[in-house]
Amino acid sequence: MADTGGVPARVAVWAFHLALPLAGLWLLLAVPAADVRLEHHPTHFWLIALAAALNVGLSVLVARAARRHDDARLMLVGLGFLAAALFLGLHALATPGVLLGSRNGGFALATPVGLALAALCTAASVVDLPSATVLRLAPWLRRGLLAIAALWGVVSLAGLPPLADPALAERLSGPLVVVAGISVVLYGIVTVRYYQLYRRRRSVMLLSILTANVLLAEAMVAVVLGPSWHLTWWLWHVLMTLAFGYIGYSAYAGYQAEGATAGLFDGVRTEETVQAVRAEYGAALEALVSAVRRQEAGEISADEMGLITAGMASRFGLTEGQTAVLGRAASALRGEREQIGRLGVLVAIGHESRVRLAEDDLLRRAVTRVAAGFDGHAVRIGLLEDGDLRWPGALSTDPAWTAPVALPEGLDPVETGDDVLACPLTVKDLPAGVLLVRRPGGFGDRDRSLLASLASQLSMGMENARLYHQLDGLFRAYMSPDVATALLADPAQAALGGAVVDVTAVFADLRGFTTFSERSGPEEIVVLLNRYFEVATAAVLAEGGTVVQFVGDAMMALFGAPARQPDHAVRAVRAALALQEGIAAIADDDGPTFRVGVNTGPALVGNIGSTALRNFNAMGDAVNVAARLESVAEPGQVVIGAATRALLPADVDVEALGELAVKGRREPVTAFRLKALPS
Repeated sequence: MADTGGVPARVAVWAFHLALPLAGLWLLLAVPAADVRLEHHPTHFWLIALAAALNVGLSVLVARAARRHDDARLMLVGLGFLAAALFLGLHALATPGVLLGSRNGGFALATPVGLALAALCTAASVVDLPSATVLRLAPWLRRGLLAIAALWGVVSLAGLPPLADPALAERLSGPLVVVAGISVVLYGIVTVRYYQLYRRRRSVMLLSILTANVLLAEAMVAVVLGPSWHLTWWLWHVLMTLAFGYIGYSAYAGYQAEGATAGLFDGVRTEETVQAVRAEYGAALEALVSAVRRQEAGEISADEMGLITAGMASRFGLTEGQTAVLGRAASALRGEREQIGRLGVLVAIGHESRVRLAEDDLLRRAVTRVAAGFDGHAVRIGLLEDGDLRWPGALSTDPAWTAPVALPEGLDPVETGDDVLACPLTVKDLPAGVLLVRRPGGFGDRDRSLLASLASQLSMGMENARLYHQLDGLFRAYMSPDVATALLADPAQAALGGAVVDVTAVFADLRGFTTFSERSGPEEIVVLLNRYFEVATAAVLAEGGTVVQFVGDAMMALFGAPARQPDHAVRAVRAALALQEGIAAIADDDGPTFRVGVNTGPALVGNIGSTALRNFNAMGDAVNVAARLESVAEPGQVVIGAATRALLPADVDVEALGELAVKGRREPVTAFRLKALPS
């Protein structure tokens, strides 16, 4: 709240002080007796001559800053200073009794003409003119301004018409009032625009220039209203001197603070120039950081580094102190960039620790990232196996680095005597390995802390990788690989519910299994089932199917879900034929044999069960028909439904079984015995 209230207060105080000259002018004009006549020609000459000289110096400084960065705004502001300086100087030279014996028209008209030209140039600086055009025309504008001032001076000082006429100003009083009014409006526009710019940049020079514009506008009013050699007439001389003196003092104060004139008018530049200068400074700092790195690497000498710094100092107009600060800043920038890069390594390893990477892949990536992020330091990772450290060659950036390193005790990194930092790796709070980083000259506190954090991230990544590997093996041992993959990728899929999709269901059970069980022991039964289901499962998985469940001596498989397969019917019958072929190769003559039923149609596919226990399954008439077709099949046969037959090639080898009555359905089912698929 204090800041919010302070800014308007300062603006009010500033406006109050700038309004005082107008108030004084109004009082003097309202009380003519107070507007006394003070005519002293030498005082006038030296006051105005000094003000003009100061303005010439300002115009030179601004023009130099404009040329340094090709800035159109500064170029126009410099032209405004030059116009005011030239005609103010002409006004001083035409002072009666100094160079001329009597008063002439050039003496009275020079000042308003100079102020009007200055208003035009400065107003042009706040308009978004094409920079390239302004910069191209600037030399011609400057030459034209100098030519006009030179011609004016010759005509005025030589007493040539029309400037030789002392009453010329009185006869042109009407046009002068119009010119003054336009100039005051232009100065007002400039003041508003520069104030808006000042609110964004807070430059002392910007504040000085907008203050000077207000004073020059007030001086223009006094030029028109004040009688010659009266107090009101002297007022505009004082206002112009204050305007240029204020800018000159700001430039002097800036020079004292910075020790150079290069950046005095930086706040006045166009946004285009500001962006270009920022880019130039950024490129220079990058070049300086590169030079510092090369010096540290021994590629350049200290003398060559000094020449590079001196060249940058000359390029940007820096003082010796600023150059030294720039050097220190570049070193600090290099350190900051290195730190940012190393933090990026930490973030990247932390991200990779959360994704499903195998442990070896995770560690290989970590070795590469740490070596790149830490300026090519040698990196090596050892893994603890059966109480011994193993050093895989793929986990080292230096194949020649074979010196043994003991596993550090505790969780803190340990720096060995050969400039190697050993950071322990842990999994479930137990030792799992060690991260080694070798750097000539040892490590600072910041490097040790950062590498310890990296080791901690790697430890978490190793723990995640091992846990994922265990879960992956566990899931895939108890369910179809497709279902396991889907659940690992998105655990939300384990929620109860499902969707209706077109699938092909395959049912297979062992005919003769009951007889086999009656004459076999439990161990023989388990061995046979596992041997048969191994073949059956392989046939289903080879075609991309999903084994939904085993029930006793029966198996249910699904094609087209959870993975969508446009050719699920072809895949299903191909798997059924492969199943029968595989079982025929291992079955005993008097052993049980699979019979298979296949059917296609819409089914509700998803997780079915309770919140405590659920199973991936498929439900629907198409699935029920597949089960019924399996029950009517003979041992070694594959019986398919009409919907499945319609999705197979036309030349498929099938035998029509007609319409079969199946249990649980009122309507008969059209069935076919599948013999072979075309190759």
